Amino acid sequence: MASPPTQSGRVAFHPSVQFKGETTRRHHPTIAPESTTKIFREFESKDVTDDMLDDAARLFSEHYGIWDTPDGCRGGKRGIILCHERDSTPRGLPPQGVPCVYVSLHTDDALAGHLLACRWIYQGRQVCWVTQLVVHHRWRERRIATRLLEKLRKKDDDIFGIMSSHPAALIAMAKACADFPFPQVPTSFMETHASGVMASSPIAYIKDAKLCGSLFQPGTASDTSLVSGADTNFFVNHDEPLKALRWLEKEGVWTLGDVPDRREFLLVFDTPRRRSRSLSRHMYM
Repeated sequence: MASPPTQSGRVAFHPSVQFKGETTRRHHPTIAPESTTKIFREFESKDVTDDMLDDAARLFSEHYGIWDTPDGCRGGKRGIILCHERDSTPRGLPPQGVPCVYVSLHTDDALAGHLLACRWIYQGRQVCWVTQLVVHHRWRERRIATRLLEKLRKKDDDIFGIMSSHPAALIAMAKACADFPFPQVPTSFMETHASGVMASSPIAYIKDAKLCGSLFQPGTASDTSLVSGADTNFFVNHDEPLKALRWLEKEGVWTLGDVPDRREFLLVFDTPRRRSRSLSRHMYM
């Protein structure tokens, strides 16, 4: 799949292009009208065009957040492009030959949200990992992120994963793809298999991420309450996600702690495969 135009030097896409949540309306007073026509589309890697990637890059750049500039990295900027000397592959986009899915939402011919995800096999089971998830600020609080994820999920998917600095991205994935609500997050599968699932990934930043948090490092002294996370060494300003996190904690929805610099929240879970509708009808007729 072709990469979008880049600046000089190496660049990286942040994977956690995230939905900022049905729970953060007070931060986003400008809301799109309900009557607007919504069109969801899904594309495999081979069908994704450069124009689609350019639109996705623009949406990400304008509706994600503000990068923090790490030492030795020039030109930190708001949005999609960030220098990262160790990785020349645009983060969030798969290398050539890796199966990828692009799901988009258009409203009146304008891109209002999208996600990118990749699939691979771990111990004979299919992994579906979301690498980008973003919704235009006018379309937040409308379950758009959840609906994008619902379009992504297939009956052959056994394991789901996401890394994000924003808690609402994890909550949206649980709503769309899991049979548990926050804050009742099952952690036994994640504790046992997260390392293996990520190590089997064909995506470099997932494979190289280091697990962190009390779930994976019990008894280790830490200055953070992080329960389940990954050290991805990406520098993103956490001010806006932390505001949402404090609100979620106050509501009793969030129990995975805080996310320190260079780290992201991690959610990995398995779920029973869904029977096809035709099979289910046959079984219960």
